[in-house]
Amino acid sequence: MNNERLIIYQVLPRLYGNAGGKNLCGGSIEENGCGKFSAFTSARLQRLRATGYTHVWYTGVLRHATQTAYDALGLQADPAQIVKGRAGSPYAVRDYYDVCPDLADVPAERMSEFDALVARTHAAGLRFVMDFVPNHVARTYQGEARPAGTPDLGADDDTAMGFSPRNNFYYTPGEPLHLDNVLQGSEPQTYVEEPARATGNDVFHAWPGRNDWYETIKLNYGIDYQGGRAEHFDPVPPTWERMTEILLFWASRGVDGFRCDMAEMVPAAFWHYAIARVKAVFPHLIFIAEVYNPAEYRTYIYYGGFDYLYDKVGLYDTLRAVVRGERSAADITQCWQAVDDIRPHMLNFLENHDEQRIASPFFAGDARRALPALVVSACFGTSPFMVYAGQEIGERGMDHEGFSGEDGRTTIFDYWCVGALKKLLKGRQALTKEEKALADYYARVLQLQNECGALREGSFYDLQYANAEAHDGFRPWHHYAFLRQQGKEAVLVCANFSDEAGEVGICIPQHAFDFLKLREGRHRATDLLTGECFALELSPDSPCRLSLPAHGAVVVRL
Repeated sequence: MNNERLIIYQVLPRLYGNAGGKNLCGGSIEENGCGKFSAFTSARLQRLRATGYTHVWYTGVLRHATQTAYDALGLQADPAQIVKGRAGSPYAVRDYYDVCPDLADVPAERMSEFDALVARTHAAGLRFVMDFVPNHVARTYQGEARPAGTPDLGADDDTAMGFSPRNNFYYTPGEPLHLDNVLQGSEPQTYVEEPARATGNDVFHAWPGRNDWYETIKLNYGIDYQGGRAEHFDPVPPTWERMTEILLFWASRGVDGFRCDMAEMVPAAFWHYAIARVKAVFPHLIFIAEVYNPAEYRTYIYYGGFDYLYDKVGLYDTLRAVVRGERSAADITQCWQAVDDIRPHMLNFLENHDEQRIASPFFAGDARRALPALVVSACFGTSPFMVYAGQEIGERGMDHEGFSGEDGRTTIFDYWCVGALKKLLKGRQALTKEEKALADYYARVLQLQNECGALREGSFYDLQYANAEAHDGFRPWHHYAFLRQQGKEAVLVCANFSDEAGEVGICIPQHAFDFLKLREGRHRATDLLTGECFALELSPDSPCRLSLPAHGAVVVRL
């Protein structure tokens, strides 16, 4: 896998392997069913590899708070008042050293089944990525499966202190947790927590609201948030040591990378400390950060040590707006310019578990309308690219599953059988003609990222400035064009975000010929998406002409 561009497939195993169930709103695991590690068979993983993926991000693997009990194993259900949904949020971790028993065919053997999944993933030529949730844990957190001799989080805390750099949590001494703003109607509070601990989204009082992460408690990395954000990093806070030990534990079990949840809510100094120690032992590991503040990008890359950051507030938000007709395609140029020095570190995507599905009415209403965005996001740099399971056949995310409403997002809180995922389990024969065409388009775009050297690691040249004004059918509001080049191979990409097909002229300036060492004149060209071959005339003096499909693109190799 050396020199391969990273292509990541995100899956929520609870949903992905669930082929049955009654799909009752708010249903139990017995009623609605649950996917298992075993659903990821060798054959399915090999198909993912053949489609072009290099990594699988298994979301929600760690044991988390849930309303499902496993009494025979001594695993009690968590109090419903501090659990979101029947299944619970995967980001309210109950035990960092354990995996979710829901995902095992034999819950008592869940760690062995996890290890077998890691081995199957590797055998298929894929790499295994899992979540690391560093900012917060479930209110019922207890590291029951931690290795002998490893201190548990909070076990040695002085709960009489609101803040202490030696504590793992933050407290409100003398004040219990109040769920008045969370509970519905006259429901009495039965969950007791005294003193109250700070809520995960930086709520440092005892009255979290319904829109807060009230099911979680924030970890203390040595920052006194109520004392002017003073940093107490020397000596190293105990939380730093505990969390680094957790990373090393999973790396030792064969995990190849971590997607780090809300990484910017944890000080960059911790990441500098932890990532260096983990990579000293496991240098191949990758760290992906969920960071939304562009002002902090370089801090988390150059100082924190992250390999990749979400490109959400730049590229994702822009492409979404362009697909919806709210912004000009010319605005895409600003996205790469803002991160030009760190572009290889930005992770591109059009869907993930936090965002609305493309095919939902909240986004595009039709997955095919985002095909030009797919081509741009996947082809205009060397950044990793990620697909969320079901995206490739147009899952709409419009079920009302329980805690998750009809909001265009696929639930992460409920037991559910997702229509698109059920079809993917059944195989290609279960897909409609339109779904097959969409899946084939995705597969072709993804495969090209490593088949074509110019797309995998070539230079990039934005042609939008040379086509800033409408001309020869080219409309910068709807069309976006760029070049990629490596050695003697050049690729011209043009995306069409409009519902009108047609021929356009694309100006290629003299500087592009000089910078990329392009040859003027007549070229034999191939559209790598369709296989169509044709002649293409390149000249700095006149536009080259291409036929563009509606809501599509051409990827032309010269």
